[in-house]
Amino acid sequence: MAWNIGANDVANSMGTAVGARAITPRQAAVIAGLMNFTGAYFFGKGVTETIRKGILNTGMIHNPWVIVYGSVAALLAATTWLIFATYNGLPVSTTHSIIGGIVGYGLAYAGTSIVDWGKLAQVVLSWILSPIFGAIVAYFVFKALRGSILTRSDPVRSARIWSPFWIGLAFVVIGTMFYIKVMHGDSLLYGVIFYGIPVGIVIFILSYILIRLHFEPADPYLGVESIFRKVQVVTSAYVALAHGSNDVANAVGPIAAVYAIATMGMAGIKVPVPRWILALGGVGIAVGIFMYGYKVMETVGRRITELTNTRGFSIDFSAATVILMASWLGLPISTTHTVVGAVVGVGLARGVKAINKDILKDIVISWFVTVPVAAIISGIIFKVLMFAG
Repeated sequence: MAWNIGANDVANSMGTAVGARAITPRQAAVIAGLMNFTGAYFFGKGVTETIRKGILNTGMIHNPWVIVYGSVAALLAATTWLIFATYNGLPVSTTHSIIGGIVGYGLAYAGTSIVDWGKLAQVVLSWILSPIFGAIVAYFVFKALRGSILTRSDPVRSARIWSPFWIGLAFVVIGTMFYIKVMHGDSLLYGVIFYGIPVGIVIFILSYILIRLHFEPADPYLGVESIFRKVQVVTSAYVALAHGSNDVANAVGPIAAVYAIATMGMAGIKVPVPRWILALGGVGIAVGIFMYGYKVMETVGRRITELTNTRGFSIDFSAATVILMASWLGLPISTTHTVVGAVVGVGLARGVKAINKDILKDIVISWFVTVPVAAIISGIIFKVLMFAG
């Protein structure tokens, strides 16, 4: 499962940087591998969620082996679906895959009454909300960035004035997200005041000085893109760090639950995750990135719409903003869907013809079948395991 998270979800952090040619696929694999492992091992969530996001009513489960077999079934089902999606270069949500697996074994065990359908409806809602919010924010961010720099009569002068502002603003979001998503803080205001704004001010000053000293391009437009190329590497690396710290739970949460129940019984449903399990998840993610991450990177970075560094920066900035606000508001959101939506939004800023509608149709279909397909596979595996056990 961790291998598949690396192979598929790495596109969330590195696909746009590769598509905009800020870094090569090999460089992306190295950066994302290191950052995902760091995020998973040092900042991975400290408590397992046996029933992911409260999808199942644990009060109806009295036999600990149901959770053991169910967790294994959910992992195998999600992994099977993700292998298929990654092979076909389709960016799908690993969170939705594991939720589908959990719903599947719950239905196979106790029928429809064990599933919290309200929670599941929130997951379905995220299929719709995530790409729409991502697309809207990215559309306006890129329009504003292009209007303030690229379409001005003197792009070089405009870049000197506006680039530090956009870069600083992006790092306000990144600093705040570090507190919320990586350090798992719960106060947006605290995160903005003590993390976001200080980081944003420092980066604004540094970028202002560096651009003033070193920005004398022969071609003003290539010069502007070169500024955002460097920034995009940093923003992508941050997304990879946050990704590892959060999504490693999709792989190791069920394993930690099995380990806890095997050692402590039902009392182990919520326990600290051993470091070696977080490390296992981090290694799995890194290996998946190295071995197969290029497939989905290619789809997100190059097959939906053509990306430049300013477009890639707009996507990273917008996706980070949407994810941060959704986390604060408690809205269901998918990182994968948000990033793909942001890619589409930037494409739409250049006109509908800039979007590859065929690949977009395939991606959307894959999103809607993720939960039911994973649920069916999980239910079958669970029944086999219970029968064999």
